[in-house]
Parts: sequence; structure tokens; C-alpha cells
Amino acid sequence: MQWELSGNRRMFLKGAAIIGGLALLLGRNRPAAAEPEPSLPQKQPSKGYHVTEHVKKYYETARP
Repeated sequence: MQWELSGNRRMFLKGAAIIGGLALLLGRNRPAAAEPEPSLPQKQPSKGYHVTEHVKKYYETARP
């Protein structure tokens, strides 16, 4: 079994490690394409029964 790499393989592996490391660093530091707009806080719906517009329409159509 050969434990020592030949010169060509060693240079290839060094180059691949350097290029991979640079690609990782450059990929992490890329600015985002667009920042999302901060959304307004959503109003929490209260629990329980509410007469809304669609409920009113149902009541109007359900009348005898």
C-alpha cells in the first residue's frame, strides 16, 4: 500500500482544498438579493363567535 501521494495528486488536492475554501468563504459573504419588507404586526383574532360580512350574507340567503 502506498502512503505517500505523488506530486501531481498532492498539487491537485491542495488546489481543490484552496478553491473549495475560497468558494465557501465567497458564498457566505454574498449580500442578499433583496431584503424583505418588515411586515406590520398582525392583529390577533379574538376567540368566539363574530358576525362578519360573509355570515350576514348567509343569514340573508337563509331567511324563509
